[in-house]
Amino acid sequence: MKNKCTKFEGLFTFGSEDDLLKHIDECEVCKQEYERMQKVSSLVQEVKPYYKKKKQNSKMLKIACSLLLFAFLGTGVGLLSFNTDISDTIKYGTTLSAEDLGFPVDSYGLIMVE
Repeated sequence: MKNKCTKFEGLFTFGSEDDLLKHIDECEVCKQEYERMQKVSSLVQEVKPYYKKKKQNSKMLKIACSLLLFAFLGTGVGLLSFNTDISDTIKYGTTLSAEDLGFPVDSYGLIMVE
């Protein structure tokens, strides 16, 4: 049974790059491990722009949804505050007339001025 070299992880984590490369030249097991790590690293570097773009698109979508929500809420609140008929219907079930508000009105429902 062939003993597996255990120096690679220690040199990779704590050693200098020169010591690691020197050991890789001498040890075939560590050289294979280093080549596998380089392949994985190159794959990660290759897909990195796609993940960054996806993250940026996600942020833009969140911003767009937030702005759309604020636009709808602002429009709804604006309609309720400027259109008293809608707010009266929501509060009282019907629109309030001048007579309901206690003003003197004529037979047409117009405010009487004396």
